[in-house]
Amino acid sequence: MAPSHPKVEHLPPFLAAIDLTQYPSSTPISQQKELAYAGGIFASVSSSSLDQAFAILDDIVGSIPVYLDVSQLSEQQDVVDLLDAGAGKVFVSDSQIEGLQAVPTIATSRLVLRPSANASKTASALDGTSYALYLQNVVDPTTVGAILQQMGKGRPPVFVSSTNLSEDGALKLARQGAVPIVQAHQLTLSALPTDDELRVASLLLTRAQSDRPDGLITTLVTDERGIALGVVYSNEESVAESLRSGRGVYHSRKRGLWRKGDTSGDWQELVRMEFDCDDDCLRVVARQQGHGFCHLQTASCFGEHRGLSKLQKTLQSRKRSAPEGSYTARLFSDSKMLNAKIMEEAAELCEATSKEDIAAEAADLLYFALTKATAAGVTLEDIERNLDAKSMKVKRRKGDAKGPYAEQFGVTNGNAAPTTNGTNGVPRETIREAESKPKGEDDSAGLNAKGRIQMRRFDTTRESPEAIEEVLKRPSQRSTDRIMGIVQPIIKDVQARGDKALLEYTHKFEKATSLESPVLKAPFPQSLMQLSPETISAIDISYENIRKFHAAQVDKKPLEVETMPGIICSRFARPIERVGLYVPGGTAVLPSTALMLGVPAMVAGCKKIVIASPPRADGKLTPEIVYVAHKVGAESIVLAGGAQAVAAMAYGTESVTKVDKILGPGNQFVTAAKMLVSNDTTANVSIDMPAGPSEVLVIADSTANPAFVASDLLSQAEHGTDSQVILITIGLDNKGVQAIEDELHNQAMALPRVDLVRGAISHSVIVMTATLDEAMAISNLYAPEHLILQIADALKAREMVTNAGSVFVGDWTPESVGDYSAGVNHSLPTYGYARQYSGVNTGSFVKHITSSHLTAQGLRNVGGAVMQLAKVEELEAHRRAVEIRLEWLDKNKQ
Repeated sequence: MAPSHPKVEHLPPFLAAIDLTQYPSSTPISQQKELAYAGGIFASVSSSSLDQAFAILDDIVGSIPVYLDVSQLSEQQDVVDLLDAGAGKVFVSDSQIEGLQAVPTIATSRLVLRPSANASKTASALDGTSYALYLQNVVDPTTVGAILQQMGKGRPPVFVSSTNLSEDGALKLARQGAVPIVQAHQLTLSALPTDDELRVASLLLTRAQSDRPDGLITTLVTDERGIALGVVYSNEESVAESLRSGRGVYHSRKRGLWRKGDTSGDWQELVRMEFDCDDDCLRVVARQQGHGFCHLQTASCFGEHRGLSKLQKTLQSRKRSAPEGSYTARLFSDSKMLNAKIMEEAAELCEATSKEDIAAEAADLLYFALTKATAAGVTLEDIERNLDAKSMKVKRRKGDAKGPYAEQFGVTNGNAAPTTNGTNGVPRETIREAESKPKGEDDSAGLNAKGRIQMRRFDTTRESPEAIEEVLKRPSQRSTDRIMGIVQPIIKDVQARGDKALLEYTHKFEKATSLESPVLKAPFPQSLMQLSPETISAIDISYENIRKFHAAQVDKKPLEVETMPGIICSRFARPIERVGLYVPGGTAVLPSTALMLGVPAMVAGCKKIVIASPPRADGKLTPEIVYVAHKVGAESIVLAGGAQAVAAMAYGTESVTKVDKILGPGNQFVTAAKMLVSNDTTANVSIDMPAGPSEVLVIADSTANPAFVASDLLSQAEHGTDSQVILITIGLDNKGVQAIEDELHNQAMALPRVDLVRGAISHSVIVMTATLDEAMAISNLYAPEHLILQIADALKAREMVTNAGSVFVGDWTPESVGDYSAGVNHSLPTYGYARQYSGVNTGSFVKHITSSHLTAQGLRNVGGAVMQLAKVEELEAHRRAVEIRLEWLDKNKQ
């Protein structure tokens, strides 16, 4: 009797093996059409290539199945993390199976056993399980047939790799029901056989079944959502041509090879090919171009789209050419109105009770949600890919409701301790990253029983100095190795492929798919700088104040010192010729950063100013940034963000000017990219400083206004969940601290970015001290980016500051004036780097050159010392350079 196994899965016809250590340079997935159209990817993961594995999952999960051999990994949490990131299956050793089986959220069907024992014995042991089997480095593929026969028809999947696998050997394995693993470089889209290459079309069609006398294969064409467009026929010739050309090519019973759309223009972009469960129907997944699939110019041969697909088509059409004054046009142009409607419809759906009302309110909510998605260039296909990716998760969230909503509906969020799957219960990374969701009711760091937003309190009279130092630690950033592993391939890709790679990343990360050029060159069109008079005035005032302060920092004349009679030493400044200024996008529009970087660059006299900033989904920058670029005389604007923008400026591309120094704040990926390119001698580029999330430290005594203190804390907390704010009080009792906390909560609840504030406040603290000296010592230890002194004699206290990015003195100096218009620079060292770095200033855009000018007498005065030191260091040529001159002087009596 044959072993009883779960039903055989539907799998790719082959897996293409790639070398992770060379990813993506050796296997640029965007160019490996044979992988995207028909097969899956296989890679072996070691601890040294773990970051590359996560990078490939980030890059292609949802478009190409990824299978990973993780048998070399010692940490179980690494395997769990890879499955959570979207690995379809992991190939594991005998010793790993038991531990992974104990993780309840991991489906055993996602585990493939790589046995150490005899393959036949292992096959028998798998009877009744849902594990798949991996037969590695099989010398003779014909021996696999016996094992497959032993396992029976209902067996689980069997993957086979073989040394020197030929096309004939791969086809035999596939016909027997195994999945061959072949080297990616062996695959070809050619229709003609070769000695050392494997044809993708042949592998795909190996098990194809046809009951037609002419052998044609019934083919169902669908869109990416699986909606049928039409039924056609295929054969090996049409499949090979479709794979080669990347479009829908079929076999017409009347005309033979049929490149659909050549005449009508209504063609299909090929996404993927796969067979159904019985291998008798080929499915072609395609993106329809033109009017539609049917010759009647309808969306499909079954009529027009319905439901969400029809709504999406309508919204996309309205976005391109909505009638002026129409409701949909207003929604596209007024994001606040659209957000309000989404909240309104969500509330009405919550209130609905009958089946009819729930259906109606859900339809309304879907309409407005899809309108927002369409406005940002997001499609239903994108949304469904995101849902599919979430279905791969093995880590389970608690599912708590966020603060205001939990409070409104009377939901009590649980406080169970987080579960872990790492060694001895310890997660692979202990990350204290901030979260925007509130905590449990009894968690003083976030949401308590009254729904208050409050910071944790610590009193130096009750805590040791070591404990205070511990609570002041910044929120941990992501694993440095992980960040570098993600960033490095992007940098190499942009360095190698220039504009093409830069555009691809902008399309991917910013969703600006309509963007055709990565650079906007000066002079910038007036149409891109349409601003209100109030905004123009605000920028102009800020520009002039920043210019005045930074112009005062310019070296007016060279420094000259006569160190000895006849020896003049000089130092003079010269501007750095080409500078790249990174202006973040992300959760806020930051024209102020463009001012803070662009104005001192202009004042310093830099010849070329290149600004990089991520565009909006429509491919355009905010007009404020374009206006600032115009005012500071920028040569160009790079329409990109992240590591790809840093790489483009560091190495230059066809359109992007290579720069000599890169300045500006950014997220962890931008910071990692800046550090990587600055350490690459081939880039020959420097950076301003490492940078982390924004932070503020406020020192307040009994003279401080609680409302002022709270507003200063919140002005930094709203930057993002990874920001941190610290309050140090001097001589305040619990009542005085409570007054500040009351203001903090009340002001925070009125902010539109309250969720971000909750995340930042959750890891922010109040430190209660008794004296000014104690408060200043803690501040200097912390070395804040922004230091605000709301105390009786703030100017005197400023003299005690040794470590800070920028200091704001007195009640009437909120940190926000420094961020925008006072004149000081807001690009400052964070994460404690104020101990070593200055903020951006005019000096950041110049380098100092020294010179020496000696007379004959000057050389006589210093020559003896030079020659003695050269003798000590055994540098004879150095000594002789002086000696020869002195001998000449003596000989010529000068």
